[in-house]
Amino acid sequence: MHFKGGKPYNDYSSYVKRQFNQRVQKISLNTGFTCPNRDGSKGLGGCTYCNNNTFSPGYGKPMKSVTEQLNDGIVFFSKLYDAQKYFAYFQSYTNTYAPIEQLRSMYLEALAYPNVIGLVIGTRPDCISPEIVEMLSELANSHYVSLEFGVESTLDRTLNKINRCHTFEETKAAYKMAENKGLYLGAHLILNLPGESREEILNHAIEISKLPINTIKIHQLQIVKHTVMAIQYKETPEMFSLSNSDDYIDLITEFVTLLRPDIIIERFISESPKHLLIAPNWKGMKNFEIVDKIEKRLIEKDLWQGKFYK
Repeated sequence: MHFKGGKPYNDYSSYVKRQFNQRVQKISLNTGFTCPNRDGSKGLGGCTYCNNNTFSPGYGKPMKSVTEQLNDGIVFFSKLYDAQKYFAYFQSYTNTYAPIEQLRSMYLEALAYPNVIGLVIGTRPDCISPEIVEMLSELANSHYVSLEFGVESTLDRTLNKINRCHTFEETKAAYKMAENKGLYLGAHLILNLPGESREEILNHAIEISKLPINTIKIHQLQIVKHTVMAIQYKETPEMFSLSNSDDYIDLITEFVTLLRPDIIIERFISESPKHLLIAPNWKGMKNFEIVDKIEKRLIEKDLWQGKFYK
């Protein structure tokens, strides 16, 4: 079975082209916000795996305004691609963790920038409120607004182990709060977190499919420098079961068959900078090479997204 993008799964780039009739580039922004498990309101140290430098671009500096960061990002991408439209991607840390008027001001500043047609806002399930949802819903009347929650795991024992400082019940409550408000809802999930069996990882697909999400980002656990997990990996490596690339491809192909077929898959893997990555080492394989292998594996095995979804 093939989806509208011609692949055995619902791919994000095809979805965006269908929605907007062109390519849309995300411009990552760093607002300088923190997280409740960093500033002491819920915990300290942040998530054990987190080093924001692994996904913050060079142009996104929090001391710069939203407008300056958008300008720098668009200059950067204009060298790679022809003129296009953009999403302002509030990515680093927790981007609803501030007073509502400050949030509104930043979001409106982004939407006022030429050729920015929407917002993508990454946050935590415990950092949303009815007031913030209503404010985003108002913006969604005239713009594309995507709200992405870091789910990471559907198991409370894992969430506790990685210092998320929220439960899966809070995750479900956040989606319920944001449902049917004109927002595109996304989920972020990490596979191979410490202590999770293959069966438990595959069950994430079943549990995630029950949530009212439009998109999902999946990636493998990576141990990166300057994190609590880097220390744990050095001192107690038996905590971790990190896949080689072939095992991960097998895991993903099975995972996808259990996923609700209408969910748009934004990504399967992540690629941390080489100078920060400790493990797993996939011998320089690039994102696109892994994705190509996943697609081929699905086709070879006559599998597709949702084949075994119930």
